[in-house]
Amino acid sequence: MNTFDQLELTTPLRNAIADMGLIEPTQIQTEAFSVIRSGKDMVGIAQTGTGKTLAYLLPILRDLGFSKQANPRILIMVPTRELVVQVVDTIKQITAYMNVRVLGVYGGVNMATQQQAALQGMDIVVATPGRLYDLVMIRAIQLKSIAKLVIDEVDVMLDLGFRPQLTNLFELMPQKRQNIMFSATMTEEVDALLDDFFTIPERITVAISGTPLDNIEQTCYPVKNFYTKANLLAYLLDNRNVFTKVLVFVSTKVAADRLFKELEEEFMDEIGVIHANKSQNYRLRSLEQFDNGEFRIMIASDVMARGLDLDKLSHVISFDTPKYPENYIHRIGRTGRAKAKGKSILFYSPTEIVYKEAIENLMGITITEKSFPSKVQLSKRLTPDEQPKEENSIAQKRKPIEKKNPAFHEKKEKNKKVNLGGSYRRELAKKYKKPKTKGDKIANRKKKK
Repeated sequence: MNTFDQLELTTPLRNAIADMGLIEPTQIQTEAFSVIRSGKDMVGIAQTGTGKTLAYLLPILRDLGFSKQANPRILIMVPTRELVVQVVDTIKQITAYMNVRVLGVYGGVNMATQQQAALQGMDIVVATPGRLYDLVMIRAIQLKSIAKLVIDEVDVMLDLGFRPQLTNLFELMPQKRQNIMFSATMTEEVDALLDDFFTIPERITVAISGTPLDNIEQTCYPVKNFYTKANLLAYLLDNRNVFTKVLVFVSTKVAADRLFKELEEEFMDEIGVIHANKSQNYRLRSLEQFDNGEFRIMIASDVMARGLDLDKLSHVISFDTPKYPENYIHRIGRTGRAKAKGKSILFYSPTEIVYKEAIENLMGITITEKSFPSKVQLSKRLTPDEQPKEENSIAQKRKPIEKKNPAFHEKKEKNKKVNLGGSYRRELAKKYKKPKTKGDKIANRKKKK
């Protein structure tokens, strides 16, 4: 058996791995270990759920010596606040028998608190690019000692518009450093970033982007509209013995709140909802309640689809079909973690068939379709987005007003008159003509005498 003993790990790391209950490293963890330890720049292409976090943490921590310096030596950048918390928690677990200082910084909370924590010193900083740049600008964190830079889920960062912050942060770090990048997809933007800032990186590809994990059973249902989807979801979730821990994805924050409102009465304390409009404390608390089993069902927007390591999900349900097929891959990657079996269910409406076909083309498979259950009520209610647009609206009935060119038009008769200054002034002008020259003035005086 390929165990962690084959990696040249220190005793503290081996003890921590044993405490975490890990026995066998994943493929990306095995292949990345020696490359990262060599000091070369590296790009790892691997799907979510393949253990990317430990793939870079183990070799980095293997060679990280003790230090009292205040400035961080390792920088790990991730796209979301939830991922910062998750990576920090993983580092604390894996360094349980080591003396390593780690700090997580992210937006949405008081920066002064993070500033005070940063001044205490750290070995590793885990951060979102925006908040890190803010702290660097006020000199709470200095990047002059960074020896290893890790960018996780870089494609998401670029999608979120973090390219300017990344570029500015790169310029503040030592040029002589090791760059490590992990991503589930390779895009033109990612390639451009590699060309600009990486030095002949070694690429490790564990799975081609879009190939589904073999241990995830995928099925789908054709559903006519939003509220019929809600009825179907409630029908499935009512089977508590099968649907023991369910993550439900929707594409928008509005849809997430609408679905939560629809299911809240039936499932009461079993269900929660998280999206970008929720406060940071609310999101973290809800995730913790879902992870430890207080919530059986969690409704989430796509912002949560990347990197979250939630324990023992029984199902991932895509309530709607994402427009971008890569998002579907990231959604289902929340289940079937670390070679465990997982189940994914996709709902698609008639308008979403084209998105479903794009997903199947990307994965090179056909998702198994199930018949719509006869016990589920078909709803006639429609969301504002689903309601047909009225062709004969009041605005359309109005006759269009013919407009002439506003810059050129004939003046009205009354406006053609020239202002002569009033009758009183005209009579005075006749009596006393305005002299044109100095000689005329003298002549006028003589006439008056």
